[in-house]
Amino acid sequence: QAPLVESGGGSVQSGGSLRLSCAVPDYYVSYCVAWFRKRPGMEREGLAAQDQDGSRNYAASVKDRFTISQGDARATIYLDMNNLKPDDTAMYYCAATPFLCPELLVVTAFNYWGQGTQVTVSA
Repeated sequence: QAPLVESGGGSVQSGGSLRLSCAVPDYYVSYCVAWFRKRPGMEREGLAAQDQDGSRNYAASVKDRFTISQGDARATIYLDMNNLKPDDTAMYYCAATPFLCPELLVVTAFNYWGQGTQVTVSA
């Protein structure tokens, strides 16, 4: 079974922007797809999710800075991150579930995960 694959991470200065990409295999196209992150010393936290119909959910902490969107045929799910801060430094993951996106983006709601892409934000 092909995995979800994240890309687009890297190093950026505080205040900069990055676009992360999640390549979505065909069998995940109708799933809820979400972005999470794991900051050093902290648990994974949900950031944003998008359903098949394009509806979106966001964690309150990033709603004003991060945007989730989809590419052609929903083969890619993007996370656009603006005004990045050092506290955004983390491994970023995409995840999927065959159910509707939950209102609260909790780890236990998602069945399938990518390997992650590292984002490092310097002051």
